[in-house]
Amino acid sequence: MTDGTTWLADRQSIAFGGYHVVSARGISPQELATRLAATLLYEAEHVVVPVGDHTGTSLLELMDDYGDVGLRLGSVGDWSYAVAYGGWQGEFGPVAPVSRDGAHVCLLEYEEENGKPVPPRFAAFHDGLLLAAFNMHLDASWGYEGIEGEPGTVAVLHDRLTAAGLPAPERDRSDVHRAALGVVEEFFGLSLPRDPIVSGMLPAVLLEPA
Repeated sequence: MTDGTTWLADRQSIAFGGYHVVSARGISPQELATRLAATLLYEAEHVVVPVGDHTGTSLLELMDDYGDVGLRLGSVGDWSYAVAYGGWQGEFGPVAPVSRDGAHVCLLEYEEENGKPVPPRFAAFHDGLLLAAFNMHLDASWGYEGIEGEPGTVAVLHDRLTAAGLPAPERDRSDVHRAALGVVEEFFGLSLPRDPIVSGMLPAVLLEPA
């Protein structure tokens, strides 16, 4: 029995501000961190600086500035994962390069405190190619709706979302968020261990200018 991913739809499920989680199959947690550092939208090149094992709270306390970005790393089954902390909102570029050399990569992201509001989103890539991406509110609340990506994957995912009763504009958005997470969790075989991420100790790194 695994924890799945639907718990991410809980209010402040990981930390204030929402969540930014990248899962990858085919690379180690350390390699995942290195590839994510290369996607930061800063002028300076960034490197991965290990800072030992931390809870989410202690990693945030370690950071000098909320604008800094840190990651806590782990693995579950054959998936590595990286959970972002600090000022990650809008700081990461496209995830496609992280999936190079045959890796499978899934992005789960929600800027929960963004007042616009920005819906939660999901994207999956393999070897640099987009398999599927969509707004998990499944509406036009952020200028787009529907699923983008590889036609075969999009068709199957669309059918599974439909079977789950989505889109459902009359339902509470948090319920829709949870249901959409459940669909991608099952389809892509995703899971995140809730207790280690929320309250446990995990290896942590800071992404700092080289």
